[in-house]
This record gives sequence, structure tokens and C-alpha cells, in this order.
Amino acid sequence: MRTLRTHYPLSLLCRVLEVARSGYDAWQHRRPSTRAQENARLEVASQAAHVRTRQTYGPERLQAELRADGFPAGGGRIKRLRKKLGLRCQ
Repeated sequence: MRTLRTHYPLSLLCRVLEVARSGYDAWQHRRPSTRAQENARLEVASQAAHVRTRQTYGPERLQAELRADGFPAGGGRIKRLRKKLGLRCQ
């Protein structure tokens, strides 16, 4: 909707996409969820651990490293965040 707002009125977009205007406004001003905030912190910690371990740790070893730093997370979540950040082992 953000990209289409420059071309069409918001009321038309809400009607076509079957979204309540109040719901759209609430979504615009809503704070990030707890999970999104945790993911942001985990991304920073993952990047720091990746550099600290000389880019040699895979997701399993990185998981143990992050857990020791106080960032408990599952292996799948770490793999997903590493892929998003483009972190790869040397």
C-alpha cells in the first residue's frame, strides 16, 4: 500500500484490498513486536559473533556462542537470520 499511495487515494486502496482504514492507520503507528525487537538484537549479536570468531563458525557453533553471550535462539532462527544478513563461513 505504501508504494501505491502515491498513485491512488488511500480510501480506494483500503476498499480494494478489503482493509479497514482504522486498521491500516493502527498498523502504521504500531511499535515493532517483541519478536521483531528480539530479532533485531539477535542480528547485531550474530554479526558481532561472526566477526569475533573470524567468520569460521557455522550456525551450530554460532548458536552455542550466542547462548553463552546471553542470546538463546534456535538453530533454524539463527540460520534464517544469517541468510538474511548474508553471513557465510570462510
